[in-house]
Amino acid sequence: MLSLKPHLWFNQNDVKEAAEFYTGLLPDSAITVIGAFQNGPSGVCNVIEFTVAGQPFLGLGAGGSLEFTPAISFMINFDPSHDPDAADRIDEVWEKLSDGGKVMMPLDRYPFSERYGWVSDKYGLSWQLILTNPDGEERPTIVPSMMFTGEVAGSAEQAIDFYCGIFKDSKRGITARYPAGAAPDKEGTLMFADFNIDGAWMAAMDSAHPHGFYFNDAISMLISCDTQEEIDYYWSALSAGGQGGHCGWLKDKFGVSWQVTSTVIFDAIKNGDPDQIARVISAFMPMTRIDITMLKSAYNGD
Repeated sequence: MLSLKPHLWFNQNDVKEAAEFYTGLLPDSAITVIGAFQNGPSGVCNVIEFTVAGQPFLGLGAGGSLEFTPAISFMINFDPSHDPDAADRIDEVWEKLSDGGKVMMPLDRYPFSERYGWVSDKYGLSWQLILTNPDGEERPTIVPSMMFTGEVAGSAEQAIDFYCGIFKDSKRGITARYPAGAAPDKEGTLMFADFNIDGAWMAAMDSAHPHGFYFNDAISMLISCDTQEEIDYYWSALSAGGQGGHCGWLKDKFGVSWQVTSTVIFDAIKNGDPDQIARVISAFMPMTRIDITMLKSAYNGD
């Protein structure tokens, strides 16, 4: 079964502390796996799988100078129809996330919500908190949200159609468009929309304002595949019009980063002995598109 989750690239020493911080924010949160591997001159890379309110994440603590941007944020839905303490809980979580962080939109009443705020936490990761009582189909507590800015402003709907056309099990959700007179945003572009791909809800929006931030590799969407057929399909489809990278990374034609990888790698990190992990990582690092046969041979020492 295909696994899709956000991949967060932290500074080397922050990943464990950040995972502990995030899993303390909301119920149904836990650190599930901790692993590590040696990555040449970058030193030890720490890998942590964790869930926040049921949403899975994979955190990597490694070298480099990647910084999170608000181009991808995580919307937290506080629904009073499911949690009678939602109004109090949103204030509590806001206080924790804003401590040492940067407020982009203060927690306040807005036309679209009785209580909403947008904040980057002390690690630079962006969150949108909203008090909601959704009609129709229920949404998860946390929804990854993409903001299309700069050269790709106005492309959010094209991106949703692109993703829904690639993932076999997909559907559109809510769509809210900018009205006339919302310059610099063009009438009809997406103020907000959400969509579901392979059981995972995501959101997208356009903003033609001069934000100065864009998509980058600090946050990517990680697809863990069981078969080479899946890897070949998603790699080719998502990189069409975009750019392939190393180690299963790619940028799609809108600039969003994805990783199309194999469950063999994570099975090795979780369950392998030091020699098996070293062989798999050594085989993995030079790859562009992932080759499962080579990874399995490395794991088995063939």
